Amino acid sequence: MRLFWLKKDSKKNVVVNQAYTSAGRGRRSQSWSAPASGPNSALTGNLGTLINRSRAAIRNDPWAASGLDKLVANIIGTGIKPKSEATNDRFRKKLQTLFMDWTDESDADGQLDFYGQQSLATRSMLESGECFIRFRPRKLEDGFSVPLQLQLLESEFVPWDYNDDLKNGHTIRAGIELNTFGQRVAYWMHKAHPSDYTTLDTANLRRIPADQILHIYEPLRPGQLRGQPLLTQVLLRMFHLDKFDDATLLRQEIANLFTGFITKPAPEQEKVDPLTGRPIVYDLQGVPMVAMEPGTMQELSPGEEITFNTPPGAASNYPDFIRQQLMAVAAGIGLPYEILSGDMKGVSDRALRVVLNEFRRRIQQIQHNQIVFQLCRPVWNYWLDLAVLSGAIHAPGYHTRKADYRRVKWIPQGWPYMHPVQDMQAQNLAVRSGFKSRSEVVSEQGYDSEQIDDEIAADNRRADELALQYDSDARNDLKTTPSTDKDDSPDEQKTAQ
Repeated sequence: MRLFWLKKDSKKNVVVNQAYTSAGRGRRSQSWSAPASGPNSALTGNLGTLINRSRAAIRNDPWAASGLDKLVANIIGTGIKPKSEATNDRFRKKLQTLFMDWTDESDADGQLDFYGQQSLATRSMLESGECFIRFRPRKLEDGFSVPLQLQLLESEFVPWDYNDDLKNGHTIRAGIELNTFGQRVAYWMHKAHPSDYTTLDTANLRRIPADQILHIYEPLRPGQLRGQPLLTQVLLRMFHLDKFDDATLLRQEIANLFTGFITKPAPEQEKVDPLTGRPIVYDLQGVPMVAMEPGTMQELSPGEEITFNTPPGAASNYPDFIRQQLMAVAAGIGLPYEILSGDMKGVSDRALRVVLNEFRRRIQQIQHNQIVFQLCRPVWNYWLDLAVLSGAIHAPGYHTRKADYRRVKWIPQGWPYMHPVQDMQAQNLAVRSGFKSRSEVVSEQGYDSEQIDDEIAADNRRADELALQYDSDARNDLKTTPSTDKDDSPDEQKTAQ
């Protein structure tokens, strides 16, 4: 049931009472255009323009390029790496080694490793709103450790303006084929990039099953099929801000080209050349402008005067204006102003920590929802299937216990400590108090606890063989720990004896 507040006007017409001023139709809001649109019609109608302008801004605007680079660096860093949680220790270590070998072979273009592909996919997702990744199984004789490669494709490969209703009941919306339940079953793709100058035969679309394609994007509304570029909210602002900044710079440059102006008296009639109409020059060369050099002493003719140029400076509020605009840009792309601009003026350590903690929470959200869930996990599962089928690894009963073999934890690159001593002490207290495990502390720094344990054990063995002692060896602290027997009661001492 819906309830409305009703009232009658003077003409006895029933009207709805406006409970929200933002929904009013008064003078202040009459120019507010807010069309009703679904999550896909609102985006796909102008998606091509948004993508082209976003890429143009990133190519030409230093703030857009810097913001994108810093977001990618914080989301991916050196890579989000897997740590298998299989229970069999021998199988787990062999699986980790096999995946590490495969990361160098993952790129179908042969230019990046798997973690470089993570960065490129993230950059494409932020720049154009989405990225498509196609699984490319290979033959056993191709010589790969696991016969699989990944091919990254830009948004244009799936036309966002392709809509159709198929005879089998399926529908195609924005280039994505959906079944009667609304599930994705296929992507209709160009064979080559439709905007590349080397493209041939782009009119025909190929139907690629959905289980061969990964679609990396951040849905902002339920039911949204395609991704929205990161710079959508600030593109117009950045365009005009760049023009304003460039105009200010050009104004200063032009104004500083003129050192001074020489004023001459009007020539007398008898000194004008009747053929050219110009003053007759006797001993001067008639050059209207005088080149200026340091230490120059310029002699002027009688009656000539020189006036030095005083170019106008930038407006006094220019820095504050630029700062305010960049703050709006930073807010629009989800990046702290201090990180975007590098301006730490008036920011204390405590305030900076609050800003970074909030920023890192957003980064972790993207890492989990988009990179891990949409990219890393499907790749791991597909890769593991082919690793078992190709015989690259032996997994008894894999077809009945896939979940046991597939369990994996994805570890992003760790955040650097803001206060190393204090932060390390806090981590130590948390472990000793049982609030977190040592493995979790290691994972937060982007490392594998098993690998660190193996390295520590190898270091200790080598130190013992060479009779070396280091302050960093925790075993020395354990050896020098004083005994607590002297605190035991006499009865406890007799029992121990």
